Amino acid sequence: MSTTIVKPNVEHCDPPDFPNNHGLRDWLEGKAKKHNLRYLLAHAEDGVIWGRFDENGLKTSGDLLFDKCTKFHPAKLRSQTLQQCRMFGDKCEVMLWKIGKDWKARSIEDTNNQDCLPDEHQILWGTKAEKEKDGFTLVADGQEGLKHAVPLVSIPFDQSKNLYRPLRLTVRHYLDEDPDTGVVRVYLSRLVDLTTKEKN
Repeated sequence: MSTTIVKPNVEHCDPPDFPNNHGLRDWLEGKAKKHNLRYLLAHAEDGVIWGRFDENGLKTSGDLLFDKCTKFHPAKLRSQTLQQCRMFGDKCEVMLWKIGKDWKARSIEDTNNQDCLPDEHQILWGTKAEKEKDGFTLVADGQEGLKHAVPLVSIPFDQSKNLYRPLRLTVRHYLDEDPDTGVVRVYLSRLVDLTTKEKN
């Protein structure tokens, strides 16, 4: 017997037009304010960009100036090199991506009782903190020293455990039902939060 699946609200936003990088930031900050979004995770041609929204607007890992000894050169948030980004918070995610030269955007906003799986907490790179600055922590992973700057501080690293990775990216998967077969499947996913797992 078929049941009614309650879905989140999914809307395709008007295609944004960014004549310059300032326009890109304005658009991102406007969406973050409208939907009460907290974090940004972007992928660009030259690397990964983390960001955080607060009362002063958007601050990204690419805005940070680390000294040369960190050997970290963060990607900058630029409309010319951006491929996609997700802004997210407890109730909503807004995704922006490029197809050819055209921008596309959509939002996923939770309803009160949508059907979804329990949130998944994906493990992120990072086994030690190298430096904290402006609300971000530069973290490195393992012997390879892979680095990224995440918008969190006081991350509970355990130096007695070589591969202990406390950073977590929370992902929510929404369900849908095939009207013909009754099979329920994951049809949509979004980012929810960036957190840490405390030591056991």
